[in-house]
Amino acid sequence: MRAVVTGGGGFIGSHLTERLHAEGHEILVIDDLSSGESRVSIIEDLGIEIIRADIRSDQASAAIASFRPEALFHLAAQMDVRRSVDDPAFDADVNVLGTLRMLSAAADVGARFINTSSGGAMYGELPPDSDGFDEESRPAPMSPYGISKLAGEHYCRFFGEFRGIEFVSLALANVYGPRQDPHGEAGVVAIFGRKLLDSEPCVIYGDGKQTRDYVFVGDVVDAYLAALDRGTGETVNIGTGVETSVVDLYAQMASLIGTDAEPVFEPERAGELRRVALDVSRAERVLGWTPKTPLAEGLRAL
Repeated sequence: MRAVVTGGGGFIGSHLTERLHAEGHEILVIDDLSSGESRVSIIEDLGIEIIRADIRSDQASAAIASFRPEALFHLAAQMDVRRSVDDPAFDADVNVLGTLRMLSAAADVGARFINTSSGGAMYGELPPDSDGFDEESRPAPMSPYGISKLAGEHYCRFFGEFRGIEFVSLALANVYGPRQDPHGEAGVVAIFGRKLLDSEPCVIYGDGKQTRDYVFVGDVVDAYLAALDRGTGETVNIGTGVETSVVDLYAQMASLIGTDAEPVFEPERAGELRRVALDVSRAERVLGWTPKTPLAEGLRAL
């Protein structure tokens, strides 16, 4: 199969690109490399072409038209929640208009569109009486980033209805794993890991009891591959359904590294969600996918 991966030089995208190549697919990566070039050699060493282009550009659309993929995995995004708050217009420009350009390019060549959404940012705060958001939960995004990701969901449905595009939208929990940038992508697992290895203090904002649903990148790649031929027209949560607090995450990572250093607590950041977890029963039913990697095992793989 011929497949385009936007954001294929990123954390998740590079793992997905590697797996697609290993399974014999012909790949084109489109990435403006705004998050850095540290993973470019991984892609180039596989002999995969990288088009260095913004997803909003005519160059990106023309590359898709020329390559004529059968599937387009859309991972490129503005993904910094704090930047979205500071500059919501930029966030919307990349995440809404960029997604529209990629949807249009996919529709023009008849490619299946596998969209990347955000389970935590899109659904908002998990109610006290709930164990996890399912796909029927009413979205309540609390940041421009969550709003732009929700808009992308709606545009996928529009293109499905009016352009006949086949799509699946994967609403991801907090993805972690090897290659995650402790600076640009700001995943807390990567941040803690780097600081612990460098014997630097780790900062926890608030009381540290806020929870997240941490899903291993290898399991997420399995979900993308499952979506190649299943789940048409669906939004599907990809997580574990397990809540882990920040203080518990820190304790597990400190124990693995063998340090008794205590974290530094600073005031809670405004607008931060207290609880996030995703119900992934639809993923099992529709994609035949379940998470395989417990957090303790995933942390040992970093």
